[in-house]
Formats: sequence, C-alpha cells, structure tokens
Amino acid sequence: MAEHQFYLKAQWPGLRNDVGCIEAGQLKTKVSIPPEMDGPGIGTNPDEMLLGAAATCYIITLAAMMERSKLEKVDLTMESIGMVDVTNGIITYKKIIHRPLVILKSDASDKDHSLANKLAHKAEASCMISRAIKGNVKVELQAKIMRKPA
Repeated sequence: MAEHQFYLKAQWPGLRNDVGCIEAGQLKTKVSIPPEMDGPGIGTNPDEMLLGAAATCYIITLAAMMERSKLEKVDLTMESIGMVDVTNGIITYKKIIHRPLVILKSDASDKDHSLANKLAHKAEASCMISRAIKGNVKVELQAKIMRKPA
C-alpha cells in the first residue's frame, strides 16, 4: 500500500472580506469569499476549488479508463457546475453536475459508443474525490458521447 501526502500552505491577513493566498505544489493563488456570498471575489474560493478538484479528478479518471480500454477519442471536454445552497445563514454544497463530452472517431462502432458511455459512468464512481464527498455532495453525470462528423 502506498500513502501519498499533499501539502498546502495558507495565509490569511485579516477578517472575513480580506484576501488570503494558498500554495500547494504548482498551485499558487489568492483566495477570498466569492461575490455571490458578499465577498470581494479576488482569486479563487473554496467552492471553485471543490468543483475543480471533483472535475479534474473525474476527467483524468475517465481519460485513464479510456486509455486502458484502448478506446480512441478525438476529444474529451467537460463543463461542471457546483450548486451551493445558503439557507438561514447555513452554507451547504449541495450538488456537482459533470457534463463530459466525448468525441469518438467518425468510424467508431456502436460497441465503442456503448463502452464510452459505460466508462463515463464508471469514472464518476471510481474518482477519488467523488468517493470522498459521497453522502455529503450529490454528483450528477450528464455525459454526451458523439462520433466526429465524417
């Protein structure tokens, strides 16, 4: 069994609406509360970072599964949405929706199309971040699999 550690350094100079910074590996950015929550909106924020972690974990997992299955693609893109509820001052990250778009070769078979769809769903269940937030944040998948026009 291997265990990996990741290190993050954070600095916060003041009160609620100030701007801090974080450093973790290649990530170095300012952080603050988003304007949707009456913050300054400078740099990124925890909501975007959780969405980014879930989205990048998912798309990397899907690409790796496609590679292992020798399923060739022309392109793989994705849009993700994070939904945060604020009720009576309580902030709850409710749901993440991933919308991957897999474009297969124009001569991809029906079997390839079916495999891509299967892997798109399996990747969501296999992603480390999806597993980590399971039971707390709903993750919904709206995958679209297409063949490149000839």
